[in-house]
Amino acid sequence: MSTDPSTLLRVEALSCSYALPRRLPWRPAGRVQALRDMSFEIASGASLGIVGESGSGKSTLARTVMALQAPDAGRVLLKGRDLHQLDAAALRKARSDMQMVFQDPYGSLDPRMSIAEIVAEPILTRSGFTKAELHQRVREALEAVSLRVADMKRRPHEFSGGQRQRIAIARALVTRPRLIVMDEPVSALDVSVQAQVLNLLQELAKWQGLSYLIISHDLAVVDHLCGEVLVLREGQVVERGTPDAVFGRPQHAYTQELVAALPR
Repeated sequence: MSTDPSTLLRVEALSCSYALPRRLPWRPAGRVQALRDMSFEIASGASLGIVGESGSGKSTLARTVMALQAPDAGRVLLKGRDLHQLDAAALRKARSDMQMVFQDPYGSLDPRMSIAEIVAEPILTRSGFTKAELHQRVREALEAVSLRVADMKRRPHEFSGGQRQRIAIARALVTRPRLIVMDEPVSALDVSVQAQVLNLLQELAKWQGLSYLIISHDLAVVDHLCGEVLVLREGQVVERGTPDAVFGRPQHAYTQELVAALPR
């Protein structure tokens, strides 16, 4: 792997596995391999898509990159720091540069909290912010995703699915991160709303210099947002390249099957 200073995220030889239920109490539990020797880089301002069918290891990759799950082997380096070697305080600080947006916009938002509280949550534990500064950060994040500041006191159930996903994106933006990891960011939304959210993400990348790691089974989402794509099958990368090359001229039989199944 390169040591280019423009590299924002570097994943090196990442492997992860899960223990299977014991079939017999006197026999050791088996393991299933979710990721196998996976490596890639994301440069500052660039975006990478990871595609594959369910069970290919996409969500395991997202959790491991976010240091929510420890790998069996390999490293995840954000700006040169191995996230899985940091103590709790250093990891919290590192997460200011990296946030996550989940698949279900409603399930990831606490229904008891106001929108202002939800968006402010990632920076509440950080010292040095006055109440006025917190309010300004929340205001800026909401305005960035085209939501009204007047709605700060409302609860998640009062918004549509597309608006709730915008709230989730605002919460990710409030720390002013360099990288946002997105696990199926629009699959729970109607098609017309998907287009609105994808266009918003594209604009944010352009104007704020964000990098995205997009985890998706939807090739069209990755084609719209990413400059490079990795095709994942059973935890291994079977093909990589630009979306035009991978989706337009797929070389691996598995990629050809994925492209053939894409609605026209």
